[in-house]
Amino acid sequence: MPELAIAIRNIVIHLAYVYILKPILFCIDPEKIHDQMVRFGAFLGSSALGKFLTRLAFGYSHPSLRQEIAGIIFENPVGLAAGFDKNAKLTGILSEVGFGFMEIGSVTGEPCTGNARPRLWRHPEQKNLRVNYGLNNDGAEKIAARLIGKKFALPIGVSIAKTNSPATVDVSAAVQDYLKVYRAFKNIGAYHTINISCPNAFGGQPFTEPERLEALLAAIDQERNPQPVFLKLSPDLTEEKLNQLAAVADRHRVNGFICSNLTKQHDLGAGGLSGKSVADLSLWQIKYLRKKFGARFVLIACGGIFSAEDAYARIRAGASLVQLIAGLIFEGPQLVSKINRGLTQRLKRDGWSNIAQAIGTKMTMPTEKD
Repeated sequence: MPELAIAIRNIVIHLAYVYILKPILFCIDPEKIHDQMVRFGAFLGSSALGKFLTRLAFGYSHPSLRQEIAGIIFENPVGLAAGFDKNAKLTGILSEVGFGFMEIGSVTGEPCTGNARPRLWRHPEQKNLRVNYGLNNDGAEKIAARLIGKKFALPIGVSIAKTNSPATVDVSAAVQDYLKVYRAFKNIGAYHTINISCPNAFGGQPFTEPERLEALLAAIDQERNPQPVFLKLSPDLTEEKLNQLAAVADRHRVNGFICSNLTKQHDLGAGGLSGKSVADLSLWQIKYLRKKFGARFVLIACGGIFSAEDAYARIRAGASLVQLIAGLIFEGPQLVSKINRGLTQRLKRDGWSNIAQAIGTKMTMPTEKD
């Protein structure tokens, strides 16, 4: 499709979403809408016609966005973050929406119903989502069985967490719960993310303590799964704690970090915030880790990405890839195409032929975190 046609298409869909569809959707309970969207997306992904129509409405590709990271080919750097497709129902459709990769889960060792409802709230004035799901998912065995043997049109990451239960509070039990998922997905997924930063689960975030993270990563090392491993970090870490966790990761088979998860720095009620309130915290982590470790770790930016300019700022700060969820909710599904198209324009403007050339090209020293 010609560039001008894509630009017009994106504007029309954006206006229709913001002024017609979103006001209707935002009158309905957000979790109900989320569940309906997942069912509808799974339906579209089940047929060639559904995929074609979705690609026609939202698709975009450009060779300058293609790169290889940790041995994985990404057609573009924009991914769907974990937390949206918890049970791997959308793997057949998201490449047609324009995503370059996606992350399912978080998946836990045992099936989990999560926290009591309500557990998802919108804060439109701040462009935030407040999330208190508590890792609800179908569990490792069922989700792995859903995916085993399938071929995917885009890289699939698997976010791994410990079951939200009193039974996993003990460190050794928690490690075994992580390992149950890790083993179940030994031959599934392009990469694995060890989620140590969910703020809404029983027992808090025990693996943000260096000694406990050491035990978890040592156990992960012993399994020797072939996929790259990432750690998903909390945006609320102090500089000292970030240094400690990065030092532990540097001793193990960790390829990079996802910066970052939900923030608890708010007074709005239960749950953590996703969206604009995470933007500065995530960007600070990207800048800090890139400055301190150079290219040792692959960095994936997650939090507060609502535009091509947001994505480009994180890439130039040192991120190789970006992830989003809240931006889709507030701006509409054409945002993926809009970001990717905007990135190609910025690359051309700055004289780069490929997105990889822009990574880490604007690493101003971050100020010390408050």
